[in-house]
Amino acid sequence: MKKHLQHPVFSVISKLAAEQDVQAYAIGGYVRDIFLNRSSKDIDIVILGNGIAFAEAVAARLNVKVSVFKNFGTAMLRYQDVEVEFVGARKESYRSDSRKPIVENGTLEDDQKRRDFTINALAIALHSSQFGELIDPFGGIADLETKLIRTPLNPVETFSDDPLRMMRAIRFASQLNFRIDDEAIEAIKSNLSRINIVSQERITDELNKIILSPKPSIGFNYLFDTGLLHIIFPQMVALYGVEIINGKGHKDNFYHTLQVLDNICETTDDLWLRWAAILHDIAKPPTKRFEPGHGWTFHGHEDKGARMVPKIFAQLKLPLNEKMKLVQKLVQLHLRPIVLSQSIVTDSAVRRLLFEAGDDIEALMLLCKADVTTKNEYKVKKYRNNFELVQQKLKDVEERDNIRNWQPPVTGLDIMKLFGIGEGREVGIIKNKIREAILEGEIPNEREAAINFTIEKGKEIGLKVVAITN
Repeated sequence: MKKHLQHPVFSVISKLAAEQDVQAYAIGGYVRDIFLNRSSKDIDIVILGNGIAFAEAVAARLNVKVSVFKNFGTAMLRYQDVEVEFVGARKESYRSDSRKPIVENGTLEDDQKRRDFTINALAIALHSSQFGELIDPFGGIADLETKLIRTPLNPVETFSDDPLRMMRAIRFASQLNFRIDDEAIEAIKSNLSRINIVSQERITDELNKIILSPKPSIGFNYLFDTGLLHIIFPQMVALYGVEIINGKGHKDNFYHTLQVLDNICETTDDLWLRWAAILHDIAKPPTKRFEPGHGWTFHGHEDKGARMVPKIFAQLKLPLNEKMKLVQKLVQLHLRPIVLSQSIVTDSAVRRLLFEAGDDIEALMLLCKADVTTKNEYKVKKYRNNFELVQQKLKDVEERDNIRNWQPPVTGLDIMKLFGIGEGREVGIIKNKIREAILEGEIPNEREAAINFTIEKGKEIGLKVVAITN
């Protein structure tokens, strides 16, 4: 273990521990990540004694500032490339109506017992008498080797005491591609209602970490199978299942969504693109209809889905800003490139897509490629080839017509000056005609052509030119 303790902060902690005759341990994620061969810049230190006073002494020795959080009994400092948090060893007890523990001074064993999972209860001694010695009372190393998420103590009590740990168990399983212990799974199922004492912000923070994991479907399958998803995100659960009438069924939109999510994770780490994948078909349940002689339809699910996005973001305490608007736009437009890829691609259709997607066109194309989940290799190859044609067409039209983030070459003010009129219905009519003419390719996206077109359309509705504008 000593080879993993080369950072100078460990040497300072070890010397101070000897001077003060206290025991100090690195514990938790930093130790776990050594065995996972992952670098970590966050170091948690447990002191058998006053953690805050020890942190202040370390900060003075390193000549850095220390931040003290008396309510939590912790102190934190930054030194070189690491962030180090200090706490005194403690034991905890809980009330049934809160996940905030009652804290008392304790031993190292007490501190390890209060940890959420065995893989996070590993400790390495830093004081000179035991420097580098690994303390693993709950078999955390064995669980790392077998890729198992397990609690140090009875999981029913662990999850009841702090129900957020149910989300954390699933998050670690998703991030590390580990399996959750069967006993822990049953404990989650028996403690489902306890999640209601956790704030929505903390739940969503864990959910986002699951979404950002390499293969989020691992986490979502655990959320679904345990029943947690039914409580925290029922709209997604509604996607589950297949209905069959007259021998005709539809795909299971829950598992399709998970496949789209995993697909898009292969090409982007962007959280909001991943949320767009989750929500792209979210309105299929309320728009599902069976048409005799045809089968199942989900007409308008993209429009209704876009309207659902703000409500879902508000419900989950996600940001109601441009991130939400991006997801909403991608949900609204997600069928458009797929339609283009299945038919002859006209310049007009491409211009309209560029006009509506703007700078988010690349994000939209990533989502649409991820949305191809058919197992039919012929169809997959056909879609991919057609998507390449669509992308080339997008590039060609963009270079020629400059439609992305389009601003009309003739403004409403220009129209009012040209015909000597005020704001009103005529201005809107002409602006729409200009936009449609450019998108349809009737006139180029240029001011002179647009002015001439404006004069012509004005005359058609009885307007006369009173001043020529440049």
